[in-house]
Amino acid sequence: MGDVAVGARSGHEGPEGQPERPEDAAAPAVEPDSGSGSGSEDGDVSTGRSGRDPKSTKQRSFWKELPILIGIALVLALIIKTFLVQAFSIPSDSMQNTLQQGDRVLVDKLTPWFGSEPERGEVVVFHDPDNWLAGEPTANPNALQTVLSWIGLMPSAEEKDLIKRVVGVGGDTVECKGTGPLKVNGKALNESSYVYAGNTPCSQDEDGGQFKVKVPEGMIWVMGDHRQNSRDSRYNQADKHHGMVPVNDVVGRAIVKAWPINRWGTLPVPDTFDQPGLSDQAAAAVTSPGSLALLGAAPLVLVRRRRKASKDD
Repeated sequence: MGDVAVGARSGHEGPEGQPERPEDAAAPAVEPDSGSGSGSEDGDVSTGRSGRDPKSTKQRSFWKELPILIGIALVLALIIKTFLVQAFSIPSDSMQNTLQQGDRVLVDKLTPWFGSEPERGEVVVFHDPDNWLAGEPTANPNALQTVLSWIGLMPSAEEKDLIKRVVGVGGDTVECKGTGPLKVNGKALNESSYVYAGNTPCSQDEDGGQFKVKVPEGMIWVMGDHRQNSRDSRYNQADKHHGMVPVNDVVGRAIVKAWPINRWGTLPVPDTFDQPGLSDQAAAAVTSPGSLALLGAAPLVLVRRRRKASKDD
């Protein structure tokens, strides 16, 4: 019956007006599919639609959607750069051999949004605290590099950022005497796994290589792994922060060496920063003799005040 109905609409059957013919009976069942208007007009429209080239339709649709897809990709890239991960280029040799000049690292920018602060041993990227990069050459990127760096697909050539290793955090006492070892809260660090081969942990000079500093809360003390070729916290003690880097200036932690491929790898915290007793400085401040004396005197003061109040009554 279906084949007969299609034949009746296409005009291949005999003259109309013969009610006993099955095709005439089936014709009304086909008419709702043709929509409103005359059958011939509907047939013309249907033939026109079926005659379109599906490839050309798909091509036109693709070119119409391409700008939207590009826009979405740019927005996503900008969001990722702003809140999640950003690529940075290593501009100098101050972090050798952990990082080489020209390496590309990926920096985690997400965890600081949740209140995470830099920890000892981490490699961090931070904004120039107080003109540390004075005298350094300024890059001159082309238009394409500027756009790609703006959306985070390339390291920024204009941002004044540095990359160093966190050695001390708020409350720590960091000390360098002679050629080392470097001490944090009185604990000597074994830095052989990351300090540049041939360097001593401490530098014997009068420009800042010999020091003992107490890191204030909200600050960090940073040093490069290439100790004799890094202008870090040691050599910026004359600035407004006395060589410290405000935690608020930290962009994030470098977590991966992404380029070149043959140097790909993570940037873990060295084991020496996990040694027992390294974080006991804050506890020692609470349990120092002066603190204990103050805590012991408090009850006596309260008792005396109560006795005096009772006498006055």
